[in-house]
Amino acid sequence: MTFIAMNRFQVVKGREKDFEDVWLNRKSQLEDVPGFEEFNLLRGPENEDHTLYASHTIWADRSVFEDWTRSEAFREAHKGAGSRGDMYLGHPNFEGFDIMDAATVTKK
Repeated sequence: MTFIAMNRFQVVKGREKDFEDVWLNRKSQLEDVPGFEEFNLLRGPENEDHTLYASHTIWADRSVFEDWTRSEAFREAHKGAGSRGDMYLGHPNFEGFDIMDAATVTKK
C-alpha cells in the first residue's frame, strides 16, 4: 500500500528564504532509495509569527519508508539539521499516511 510521509515545519517569520535555501540546495539522497517515488516541498499559510511548510514524500509502502529512516543515506541527508533550530518554532511535526483510495487525472 502506498505511503505518504509528511513533516510540517513552523518557520520563524523572516527566515523563509533561509529555510527554502536549505531544502533547495540539499543533497537529498532520495533518488537512489528503493521504494521512493516522489518529493514535494510545500509552502503554506503565513501566520503572525511563522510560515507553515511541509515536506511531502510518496513511498511504495510504509516498510520502505521505515527502511529509509534507518539507513545511512537518511543520516547523511539529515546531518546538521539540529544546528538550524533557530529557524523553527518547535520541532517538525511528522505525519504518516497509508493511501486508502487514490484518483488521478490525465490531461489531454
